[in-house]
Amino acid sequence: MNSIKWLSIILITFVIIAGIAVPMVPQPQSFFEFPDIPGLGNTARIIFFHVPVAWVSVLGFLVSLYYGLKYLRTKEYDDDIKSVSAAGLGMLFCLLATMTGSLWAKFTWGSFWNWDPRETSILILLLIYGAYFALRSALGSNEVRARLSAVYAILAGLTAPFFIFIMPRIIGGLHPGAKEDASGSTPITQLHMPLNMLFVFFSGLIGFTLLFIWLLNVRIRTLRMEHRLLMKDY
Repeated sequence: MNSIKWLSIILITFVIIAGIAVPMVPQPQSFFEFPDIPGLGNTARIIFFHVPVAWVSVLGFLVSLYYGLKYLRTKEYDDDIKSVSAAGLGMLFCLLATMTGSLWAKFTWGSFWNWDPRETSILILLLIYGAYFALRSALGSNEVRARLSAVYAILAGLTAPFFIFIMPRIIGGLHPGAKEDASGSTPITQLHMPLNMLFVFFSGLIGFTLLFIWLLNVRIRTLRMEHRLLMKDY
């Protein structure tokens, strides 16, 4: 697991440096220059961070769904630990996606929040998982909490891909990729980018995914230890 941790750190560090330092010019002459994206300019750099953290948030919610299903089948408390750990990280990365998206909106649309369908959908998702953790905190019995949380995680996980990837594309809005939006055909949205931008972009996807895997492992081990200590007290 240490190798995953260090590889994620190396990749994310590379993405931060390359994503910020590599200049964007109208006509790139070398591999160390990004093309200027019409209508976006330097704000296009956010794709190296925003899209990977949004992807990892959905990954976390889907992993939570999987272990919720597994818990209902096996009734193993360890599966509940894995499910809630994945959901927590999914919510963390969802917050990061909201923050990076709001930063991009400020530079592009003039304000941090515009109630665009994509902004609204990610807010709904945050509220859904906020209610998930509120539900867990309100239930005292481990067995009841695990069972109800598993059902909730399954239902909530099914909505995540819809709110992140589908809803913003079937409703008109300001965000690139929205229905009937001319900016939806930009190279950024369609991933029709030069090799150097694709290299940084996929390095970010891999790096943040590995970071999620490492953080999930750490969180699971922490909750296991807390559970064992709690059991010793009884």
